[in-house]
Amino acid sequence: MAGDDDENGGNEKTMYSDKININILTSLMVAHGVTTVVICPGSRNAPLAHNFASCPDMYCVAATDERSAGFYALGLALASEHPVAVCVTSGSALLNLAPAVAEAYYREVPLLVISADRPLAMINQLQGQTLPQVGALGAMVKASMQLPEPHDDLERWHCNRMVNEALLTLRSHGCSPVHVNVPISEPLYNFTIDSLPVERKICLTPMVADSENLAAVAADFASAAKPMLVLGQMARSQWRKAAEAVALLRQKVVVLAEKLSDDTDGPLPSLDLLANRAKTHDDLFPDFIIYIGGNLVAKNMRQWLQQAKPRRSVVVTLTGAVTDVLMNATDMVEAQPHEMLQALTANRSYSASESWLHQWQALQSEVVAEVQVATHDRQNEAIRLFFQAIKGTSMNVHVANSLSVRMALKYADRYLYVNRGVNGIEGSLSTAAGHSVMSPCPVACIIGDLSFFYDANALWNEQLCGNFRVLLLNNQRGEIFSKFKPLADSPARDTYVMAKHHATAEGVCLQNCVEYRQVKPVDDLAAGIQWLVEERCPRPMLLEVLL
Repeated sequence: MAGDDDENGGNEKTMYSDKININILTSLMVAHGVTTVVICPGSRNAPLAHNFASCPDMYCVAATDERSAGFYALGLALASEHPVAVCVTSGSALLNLAPAVAEAYYREVPLLVISADRPLAMINQLQGQTLPQVGALGAMVKASMQLPEPHDDLERWHCNRMVNEALLTLRSHGCSPVHVNVPISEPLYNFTIDSLPVERKICLTPMVADSENLAAVAADFASAAKPMLVLGQMARSQWRKAAEAVALLRQKVVVLAEKLSDDTDGPLPSLDLLANRAKTHDDLFPDFIIYIGGNLVAKNMRQWLQQAKPRRSVVVTLTGAVTDVLMNATDMVEAQPHEMLQALTANRSYSASESWLHQWQALQSEVVAEVQVATHDRQNEAIRLFFQAIKGTSMNVHVANSLSVRMALKYADRYLYVNRGVNGIEGSLSTAAGHSVMSPCPVACIIGDLSFFYDANALWNEQLCGNFRVLLLNNQRGEIFSKFKPLADSPARDTYVMAKHHATAEGVCLQNCVEYRQVKPVDDLAAGIQWLVEERCPRPMLLEVLL
């Protein structure tokens, strides 16, 4: 009722900080469409937090642990397909964002890092929570800049120009993280400004790939006897633009892809298993390779292709950086993935050897069929049953690194979100949790025990709800390290390399109000998977499979 609104302050006017640099930043973030912010607690960044929470155009997510908050922001950016900001207080808080920022850098995700700071005069003067923050994230950000605290029109112009530059850099010449450091002098808590300033917004016209050069590469590719297209990790939004072109090209050339790039319905052949089979056949190497995208998980395939000696090997890159993944690159082409792929489809006639194509198609079919049967390995079986259970649903799936992603790539029938920028074990759970906060569809995370316990603070968030599900595979060690036979007799193997432990997730779930169920080795695995996927619950759910 109207009277209740008045009584509770519902009609009170929004007031903003009296700090000019904060108001310029807030106004331009809205103008440039950076309106989702993950906020960590602190006093020095309280004026920033106040502005973001007060602005009706901003959507804010709270996260106490900065290590988790950076990955939350990454997950939100993946879910929204727009830039996301993460705001921290001064001092070591910024350094805790480094792993997430590194992941975003190599994944080309636009992450705006906003750090509050003391005035420059206080740095290195034994004041509390101070360290040199500009440049602290090193080469993992495309730009690191410090805003002035404006006192006149020239300094206001300078602040406006720097904020515009930071926000444009997020998405120019390939997306990337950018760091903006905001010095804030005391007093901190004067919220006396009744509206944000209307700021000059600078726009950027993006570079367009040279169509003649793309057409020349495409024509040469079409003339090859053994043309191969390799797709590394790419954003789901990039795949949507490229999907039709890839479908056409699969009829004309060999396409190697993983579910980190390909969102077609149904499984793809495991590239590691495919490489093992290719090694036993003569003359399967390509004579022309086009590589598009980021990382490949499949180390065996990567190493096998590194032995190829194609007459031409083209790497398509947004930034122009030399990333010679297959160690045989002859050309770097600056273009969006879909621009190159669409240029390739313009050639209707391809000269590929039919016998060579048929050999590859037969191997791919064999590998897909090989992994669709039940296995005695309980880890593989848990993931196989999980993808069976979610078949036909709209669930988004995140997978942690190490064994989890390698097993998931055998069975996945949809796009997989994986932190393969730097392949770290940290942050996988937080990234998935952040995604779930914004996702209209359910979000699941398949994760191993070391990754889970390292990142357990991801569950320490009241904004999580029943659309978030976790499949935890707990073998009480880093099982992937067991494959290194020379380590078998090392006294360091169990404790220091594999990090053997006896922890379970029950206590973590209890303290974070997460619905928990445990499946022991003697229990029915299928029933547990069904519970995780089908049970309706207002809270996050976690199934722990003890192995």
